[in-house]
Order: sequence, then structure tokens, then C-alpha cells
Amino acid sequence: MVEKILVVDDEKEIADLLEVYLKNDGYTVYKCYNGVEALQCIATKELDLAILDVMLPDVDGFHVCQKIREKYFYPIIMLTAKVEDGDKIMGLTIGADDYITKPFNPLEVVARVKTQLRRYVRYNNAIHSEEDVPIVEYDIRGLVINKSTHKCTLYGKEIELTPIEFSILWYLCEHRGKVIPSEELFEKVWGEKFLDNNNTVMAHIGRLRGKLKEPARTPKFIKTVWGVGYTIE
Repeated sequence: MVEKILVVDDEKEIADLLEVYLKNDGYTVYKCYNGVEALQCIATKELDLAILDVMLPDVDGFHVCQKIREKYFYPIIMLTAKVEDGDKIMGLTIGADDYITKPFNPLEVVARVKTQLRRYVRYNNAIHSEEDVPIVEYDIRGLVINKSTHKCTLYGKEIELTPIEFSILWYLCEHRGKVIPSEELFEKVWGEKFLDNNNTVMAHIGRLRGKLKEPARTPKFIKTVWGVGYTIE
């Protein structure tokens, strides 16, 4: 099945760019440059995902998002040039599934589209199945880690991880959204009792961030909660 994606952005260059990248990945794309066109498309087309710009010339992306959620449950990704947390919270509160700030890498948008579609399919399958299938792969905004193949990729490019680095990343992904204390991470990964002033975890996190090309001050994936531990959101 070819998934159908709605792209809504009043900046023609951005909408056209996303269309090219998404079509190259095999998706069918419906493109709109304002909210009214988007609402018409939503009412007449069967969609699998929507990418909505917040700032539109007529009705804003939040309104479009709300209209979608009145009838449909497919994933919604919001685009915005703003960085205020209030906008992000607003979008997520009214039903958006993800949030991307401009400017962005089109490959990252495609990766996030794939992630949301996988989650949507997995969720729907879970509704119709009572079978408890263990998770062997996590896809977090283009960072994919697979336990059965013991491989990790970032935006489709494989990253060489040591067994320890893989185990750290897998444990954080497995407990996504929770802050994992350094003590717990050490004891679960190394299988030994954590001792005071042990910098082993911090050193491995530093090397892992380097392989993920994470900015030291603003890491995208592995974040430090000072005095507590580490988390992947």
C-alpha cells in the first residue's frame, strides 16, 4: 500500500521540497498552500499522515489539526518557524504527534514521517491482536536501533557501536521518556555494583554522542538531567 501524505505550507519552496523528498521515498503527496485548501483535501481524500505548517495565510495549522482530530486518528506533524515551548505544547495538546522547527533537514522530516507511520500501523495492529510481541526495534526521529540485528542507523546511515554503547542506547530507548540514573545504567549494562565517583557511564555517553554527531550543549537524542541521569525523549 502506498501511503498518502498531506503537506500544507504557504512557503511554496518548502512545500515543493518536501513533496520531492517524500515522492522519492514512494509516498503519494497532496500539497496545499493554505488552510482552506487543506480542509478541502482532508474532507475529500483518504490520508495516512499530515504535515502542517503552523503559520498559514488564512486559518492556522492548529485549526487544521483540530479539524483533523474531530474525525481522524492518523499522525500529524507540525512545522513552525517559532521555537516557543508554548506553541509546541499547544500543538501536542490538540492532537499533533510530532513537532519540527524550521529550518530543517528534509531527510529528517522523511525519517520522522516513517517513524509516525510505523507507530500508527503498530498501534492499529495491537488493537486487533492480543498477542504480546516483544519489541526488537526502536525508531526515534530517524535514530533506529534493532536488537535482533544488533545494528543502529541514523537517517539511514549505519553507525558502528561497541557492544557497551549499543546496550546503553538500547536501555535508554527501552525506557524512553524516563530519566535513568547513572547508577542504574551502569548496573544494568555492566552488571556490576556502581561505586561513587565512577565516570565510566559519562565517558561512554560522551563517545556515543560523538558517534550520533550530537552537539555538546544541545543534544538531540541523549539528554543529561543534571544531578539525576540521562534520558531519550
